[in-house]
Amino acid sequence: MRVGVIGGGQLARMMVPPAIELGLKISVLAESEGSSAGIAATAVGDYRDAQTVLDFAETVDVVTFDHEHVPQEVLRALVDAGVAVHPGPDALLYAQDKLRMRERLSQLGLPVPGWAAVETPSALDAFLAEYGGRAVVKTPRGGYDGKGVRVVSSATEVADWFGDGPLLVEELVSFRRELSQVLARRPSGEIALWPVVESIQRDGVCAEVIAPAPASAGRVADMAADIATAVAENLGVTGVLAVELFETTDDRILVNELAMRPHNSGHWTIDGSTTSQFEQHLRAVLDLPLGATGCRDPWSVMVNIFGGLAPERMPLALADPTAKVHGYGKEPRPGRKAGHVTAGGEDLDDVVFRARAAAAIFED
Repeated sequence: MRVGVIGGGQLARMMVPPAIELGLKISVLAESEGSSAGIAATAVGDYRDAQTVLDFAETVDVVTFDHEHVPQEVLRALVDAGVAVHPGPDALLYAQDKLRMRERLSQLGLPVPGWAAVETPSALDAFLAEYGGRAVVKTPRGGYDGKGVRVVSSATEVADWFGDGPLLVEELVSFRRELSQVLARRPSGEIALWPVVESIQRDGVCAEVIAPAPASAGRVADMAADIATAVAENLGVTGVLAVELFETTDDRILVNELAMRPHNSGHWTIDGSTTSQFEQHLRAVLDLPLGATGCRDPWSVMVNIFGGLAPERMPLALADPTAKVHGYGKEPRPGRKAGHVTAGGEDLDDVVFRARAAAAIFED
């Protein structure tokens, strides 16, 4: 069987090893030459062009994604042509549009921050007055890794965003930490969950992940699992789903964002779980039985590498034989996710130290 991945980023790249191990063929529709997943790129083209995507789909048995940016009209053209698409357009809509996501999750009774759709400065100022004078404003589409997000105390701070449709405004949540619940769901309904993890953000970008999240056994883990399962089942998600969560200072668990694909907070599973999120995603989109999601070590820690992976520094980074370095094959660029390091063990402080130390070798 041949899996087709739209998007040539590091997520597509990391699907290649498990595809080989499962005896699958994998093809990638990359946006440009020299992409991270160039090793499996069989075509280069515009994922926004329906004919380009349809031509690619003719060469594969199932289509899945490295990102959620493929337009709805292209996704529906695939479905109309009889292509197996996972996740499908009806589910992906809620990962593509934050306003639709907030509306649907609210309808389902799932816990979300206070929110509103605002089209005018006066409507935003009214929301600010109701929620203590500060709030988070998001563009409904296209934002990620801190882009398209501003914390404001006045509508004038997003004056340049008005005029292109409603904006999403949310209460500025006071939270202890950010969590992520990653699961996979097959079209036939089977679901497998990994432990809830703690995601540490810097400048709006995931920097570190601790698996499982410390002090999460019991109520926190149960709530995270229940929320993510409800999202997957009610939205009809197939493949890997990541539900980003806030654990608030007043003991709420709230949904922040959704990602319907392998996720940065699940990279630890490559080395730290019986089944990685990338193998599981392939199993799920092909409707194969899902793998076990247990932890290989009591603790796993992932630390992102930003900028680049200078080859001459690799020997020093690998001096700890238990640290695992994963490079994304990208040209160096300040702030760019160039790879990650994972480490595992019985003592959390030691595991954090070893993962950070290996990643720090590549910092300038």
